[in-house]
Parts: sequence; C-alpha cells; structure tokens
Amino acid sequence: MPREPSHDILFEPIDIGPVRAKNRFYQVPHCNGMGYRDPTALAHMRGIKAEGGWGVVCTEQVEIHHTSDITPFIELRLWDDRDVPTLARMAEKIHEHGALAGIELAYNGLNGPNLYGREVPMAPTGFPVASFTYDPVQARTMDKEDIRNLRRWHRAAARRGREAGFDLVYVYAGHALGFFHHFLSRRYNHRTDEYGGSLENRVRILKEILTDTREEVGDTCAVPCRFSVDEIAGPDGIDRAEAEDMIGLVAELPDLWDICLAGWESDSKTSRFGPEGEQEFLYENMKSLTSKPVVGVGRYTSPDRMASLVRKGVLDLIGCARPSIADPFLPHKVENGRTDDIRECIGCNICVSGDFTMSPIRCTQNPSMGEEWRRGWHPEYFRPSRCERPVLIVGAGPAGLEAAQALGKRGYEVVLAERATDVGGRVSREAGLPGLAQWRRVRDYREGQIGKLPNVNVYLDSELSADHVLEFGFPRVVVATGARWRRDGVAHHWTRPIPVSPAMELLTPDEIMAGALPGGSSVIIWDDDHYYMGGVIAELLRKKGRDVTLMTPAAEVSTWTRNTMEQHFIQARLLEMGVEIAPHRVLDEVKDDRVVASCAFTGASRQTAADSVVLVTSRLPDNGLYRELVARRHEWNQAGIESVRCIGDADAPATIAHAVFAGRRYAEDLDEPVDSGDTVSFKREITELSAC
Repeated sequence: MPREPSHDILFEPIDIGPVRAKNRFYQVPHCNGMGYRDPTALAHMRGIKAEGGWGVVCTEQVEIHHTSDITPFIELRLWDDRDVPTLARMAEKIHEHGALAGIELAYNGLNGPNLYGREVPMAPTGFPVASFTYDPVQARTMDKEDIRNLRRWHRAAARRGREAGFDLVYVYAGHALGFFHHFLSRRYNHRTDEYGGSLENRVRILKEILTDTREEVGDTCAVPCRFSVDEIAGPDGIDRAEAEDMIGLVAELPDLWDICLAGWESDSKTSRFGPEGEQEFLYENMKSLTSKPVVGVGRYTSPDRMASLVRKGVLDLIGCARPSIADPFLPHKVENGRTDDIRECIGCNICVSGDFTMSPIRCTQNPSMGEEWRRGWHPEYFRPSRCERPVLIVGAGPAGLEAAQALGKRGYEVVLAERATDVGGRVSREAGLPGLAQWRRVRDYREGQIGKLPNVNVYLDSELSADHVLEFGFPRVVVATGARWRRDGVAHHWTRPIPVSPAMELLTPDEIMAGALPGGSSVIIWDDDHYYMGGVIAELLRKKGRDVTLMTPAAEVSTWTRNTMEQHFIQARLLEMGVEIAPHRVLDEVKDDRVVASCAFTGASRQTAADSVVLVTSRLPDNGLYRELVARRHEWNQAGIESVRCIGDADAPATIAHAVFAGRRYAEDLDEPVDSGDTVSFKREITELSAC
C-alpha cells in the first residue's frame, strides 16, 4: 500500500554532521539488561531495528573506563581495545540494513559505585554515590589531573567507537546519569575552581569534551550530545532557563542535540503517569537555540503526530526507545501504509525491568524482543507451518490471542473459543482500572491481526467442557483460560490460608474489576502481590469515596514497581489522594468488623476496624479444563487428539508479558522436536577462559 502523503516528511533524509540518516526515525539509546554478557543477542536485537526501517539505531550507555562501572547493571563496556569486536558486531548488524549506528559513551562518575572494579568513584564534588540502591560508597572530588585523565579516556573511547564502525559518537550529558550532567548541575557541582560556580565554568568540561571528541573522530562520525533540559529539582538543579543558556554556550559544537529530562524515571514515565508526548514542552524554542538537528522522545506511536512535529519544526527527528521495542518495524509499516498494523507501546515499562533485574529485555507487546538471536524469533516473520493439522485454543486472553495470531501467521488452521462475549481476558478487565487504558492495545493489536487471517476463526460466548473438546477432536488443544485472584490470603508472606470471618465483606480484584464496590465506607486493602494491582485498586476505591488503608508487609506500596520506575509516583499519588499507607504490617486474621495485623519485625499485634477487606495476594490458575483433559488422556487417541498444552496464567500466573510470551512460544515450538528439558532451550554466549 502507498503511504499516507502526510507522512512523506518522515522519510526525508537529513544530514547529521558528516553522515546522513535515510529518514527521521531515530532509535535513541536505551538499556536492555544484556550488555557485555549477551553481546550477540544484543547485536541482533539492534539489527532487527535497522531491518525495521529505523534511520538511526543507537546502543545503550557504554562504559568508557574501568574506574566507573555501574554493577550490578549490565551495560556495554569499552574499557580497552578488547571490547572493540563486541561493539563492531553490533555496528555491522545495524549497517546491514542501511541504518546509521550510534554509540553512547558514558562515564558514570557519581552514579557508579564501582562494585566490580572496586576503584574509588570520582565526581565533580565528593558525595555519596547517586545509585538506585543507596550503596554505602562515596565518591572523591576530582582534581585537575583526574579531569585531564578523563578527557584522555573519553578521547580513547571515541577513537575505539569510530574503529568499531559507529557513525555517531555520543557525548552523554543526560538523565543525571553521568559525570557531564553532574558537572553541569548546581546540585552536584560545588567546586570553586574554573570547573564550578558560574554557568560558564560548569559548562567548561562539556565544551572541552565535545571539542576533544570532534577532533578524535574527524569528519567520519557525527558527535551528538544528549542533554537534560530540566532536572525537575527546583532552584538547586538545572531548570529550563539555565539549560537554554548552557546550550547557547556550546550550541554549534555537537552535530545533533538529543533532548531529554532528568532523571530517567521522569523521562520514561509509564502511561499511567505520563501521556504520549508529555515531553513536548521541552522542545519549545530548541530550534531557535541551534542550527543543528534536534531529536526528542515522547513514547510516540502515532505517525500523524510524528509528522506534525517535524512539519512544524519542533523536532528534526523523532526519537523512540519504548515504541521501537514494542514494534521494531514501525517505520516500515508507516512507509508502506500499514499504520493499523503498528504494535503500539502500552507504556508499562516492563522493558525497563530487564535493566533493573539484570535480565534480557522483554516487552508486553513484542514477545520476540530479546529473543531475536537466542530463540531465532522475528517480530514480523514466522516460519511456515509444518503440517495441516488444526489447533483449538480455549481462552482469548493475552496468551490465547498471541498463540492464535502467531499460529495463524505460520499458516495453521486455528479455532479460538472464548467463554466471554469479547476477547482480551485480563487485559480487557485491567484496562478499565485507573491509568491503564492503554493496556487495551495488547488486545486491540492481536484482535486486529486475527481479523486479517482467514485461517483463524473466533467463537465468543463459547464455554467449552472436556466433553466438547473430546467431541470436536482437534489434533492439538491449547488451554489458555487464565487465572483468578485468591480469597484466602495465600501469597508471598502466608503460604497457608488465613482465618477469615464470613461476616466480613471480602472482595478480590476480580470482583472489583467486574464492577463490585465495598458496601461500607472504610476499606483495608491487604497487598501481598507488590506489583501494580494493589495501588491501582486503592486509587479506584479512593476515587469512589471510600476511606482506604493499604496494608503491606513491604516497606512501601507496589514495591516491585521500582523495576518499572514508577513506585515513587504510585506512592505520591496515593498519599496525595488521602490513602493511608501501613507498611511492614502482616494481615493475620479477618474478623467480623476488623482485622488483626502484626508488625512484620516484632510481631506486635493490633486490631483495626473495617467495613470491607480487599485481598490483593496471588492467583490460582483456572486450569480445570486442562486437568480434566489430562485425566481423560486414555480417550485422546479415539478422539484424534495428539497433544493438550496449558499456557499463560492457566499454567502459572505471572505478568501479561509472560502470558504473551507463552502464547508466542507455543506457536513457535509447534511441530518442532520435543524438548526433553535436558538442554538449554535458547542460545547463549559462554565466557572464554583466560590463560591461567
């Protein structure tokens, strides 16, 4: 299909210093939890982005020197010449599809506790390190020799980046995550020499490094600068006015300005706390400060909005991290007039959790993310089916929908049966909760794809029994019937049911999502799930006028959401709404009109009156159909059934991303040799032993 003429501007080439990008789609640097541990998997992931049409594809931050490592986070390293081949492999994969390759050099300074190298961290001013985990480590104040050394190390890293084949060599002064930003900021720079105090002095090191980098890479590479224009820290930090003055001092030194917020959690908010394009206020007047191209992000998935920003001269290139993860082929789909096929980012930040848990990146929308080399999965292309035997899928939640669309694209005949009157399962239910509306995109994308596949038939309002399944006689049966929230308190803390009086009104998230509300005014939520659900339920009930106490054995609400960088936003919102938060409390018993809870440390008990209790604990797999079919295995042969599989939450409840992954994995593995479990099911790289 021809593309929309209004989108033509997105495919105009643009010069970035001495190099030319083929279009305006720019994958800004983003972390992924693979780094130096999984370099080939990482190279293939970036290569798929280039194949998908991105004009520029960048690395994550790349540590330039062993005196500043951010262990336990797993990023890339360019400590010496031995690291060049790893980076070169990535640049080569990006170049295979005509994209420019960018490398983001980073010296973490105050952000690097140096847990691996055990070097003393250095910073403009010696403070406790500004890590995410409050490491008991302090940096020392850099002296002039340290600064000279740092300039030399950065030049060496720029040279290695050029030798590795990169087209853009970054100077990274963004997100409050490196020493450049710390020199710029009054919060971190308390120096009294020529590198501190006045704005000109604080900008000095950035100006010197930009000049050094340009000299080192010559006319073969562009030199972008990633720069935070607001720390959102009040008068002690960089604000918009000061940032504009700083840019004015070095406006023409970089070949491109990559504009962002500080810190990272503010620049990459979940959709629950930041809408698409939230950062657009940052870009006002940027084009008036410099003649160089400007790129900015905003979790953009709408090509109309992207084109409008370029047309109006707000941005020259559209920066994307999370949207490029959700759909690496977004540019090709816009180019080919297939915008309704875009797999839109839902802004859940499960991708970010890979970095925080030191595990390979994953994506709720795109189950192939991080698996391009490890499992050989592609976001768009599927191996053809190996036979003509059809598949019955029971349950049209995220696992069932993904299995159906992936199997359909492989060419299998698929019947998808759903007992409800619409598809989506938990996605549809949870998307009705405060702030989670964009999660419907998980359902909508798959429903749209299935609608284009003549070999996939969907039957709604069709609850199937084991008798039905045996009668139908489909050779392959997939049970994806989801899970339900427990009513007995069993979860992380309690592994046996707690005493609950039948006189107390007891609700679960399932009942809340179905429209039930507590009858009384005072509600206690016991959250032993620790992800988003407890906080979302508290927000909903407070909006409905209930007096809400959120009780948790953890130190804070929704504590796992630290891995999605939203815990502090959740806690702030609940406190501002008047939700009472009771941390370190263990729910011991639910009585007729009160609960008994104890201190998680001392065991000291106290009672709290309540009209209703909501248990947000764990979930039970809704696998009754699967268990009955397994119990009747002796009837399979006569019914023509070869296999019955249980996937997603019906197998083991987890995140929506896990469910989608399970659906894709079933579709990929169908008719492949049966894995006995004795071998690793994915490729991995083994560290080469050094000489003794």
